[in-house]
Amino acid sequence: MPVFKTPFSGYAVRFSPFYEGRLLVATSQNFGILGNGRLHVLDLLPSPGAPGISEVAAFDTADGVYDCCWSESHDSLAVSAVADGSLKLWDASLPPSANPVRSFREHSREAHSVDWNPVRRDSFLSASWDDSLKLWTLDRPASLRTFREHSYCVYSVAWSPRHADVFASASGDRTVRVWDVREPVSTLVIPAHDHEILSCDWNKYDECCLATASVDKTIRVWDIRATRAPLANLAGHGYAVRRIRFSPHRESVLLSCSYDMTVCMWDYRAEDALIAKYDHHTEFAVGIDMSVLVEGLIASTGWDEVVYVWQHGTDPRA
Repeated sequence: MPVFKTPFSGYAVRFSPFYEGRLLVATSQNFGILGNGRLHVLDLLPSPGAPGISEVAAFDTADGVYDCCWSESHDSLAVSAVADGSLKLWDASLPPSANPVRSFREHSREAHSVDWNPVRRDSFLSASWDDSLKLWTLDRPASLRTFREHSYCVYSVAWSPRHADVFASASGDRTVRVWDVREPVSTLVIPAHDHEILSCDWNKYDECCLATASVDKTIRVWDIRATRAPLANLAGHGYAVRRIRFSPHRESVLLSCSYDMTVCMWDYRAEDALIAKYDHHTEFAVGIDMSVLVEGLIASTGWDEVVYVWQHGTDPRA
């Protein structure tokens, strides 16, 4: 299966919602601690004999890029979260000299997560180590709203795939919060783990189902209508779980990656929940995604500076 070597450590990977085989990859120099960043736009080469990955565009930043997401309304636009606290808008149809198209600067610390609204498609959210979240649209230079209830770094933000005004955030304060942009405060607070929560994601088929991933090495699945206990507690990683993604094709399936250098696929409703464990990375695995357009197509990236793309059930290194 195709692989791509990046010059910096991989931090995040996202499949395009418009083009089969197009990827966005966020990277950071020196493991994101200090140095530059680069955002890659990659295409899978449709060659059955020798599959590969070509670079369509690459955009450099003065600081590391921690996260990225595609626009849901325009096939060439993407947003990145940068270590200097900025959010940068890129247009893959324009040369690097014409990019970034916009730069949004309000966060006072590292911007760590971004997510584009998949329902209304006109706005995106950012999460930062300054303990806040911000709501943005492209037609305004300033954020529409700032959300300040977390008491420590906000590591992850995820829009509901079913409701245009609802999103969730995960924080180092050990809570995940559910928000409605029409409400003045968060609508739900779940003390989901006893350690920092690094990622959260919504089930694409069940509007009340939310998953969290923690430093405690576990993934928990929640019904937001009854949060006294999780629906499932998934244990199988050896170190902190860095990122999770629900499958866009199978309701009870989700993907995770960890500082134990593995990528795992789970069916949280099954008695034996762990479906597969992939150990192809040689450093921390921190970025994963599943294609909306091609069922079973997975991408991962990590601090070993490699992007892997493979079909579930095959060896990413083959």
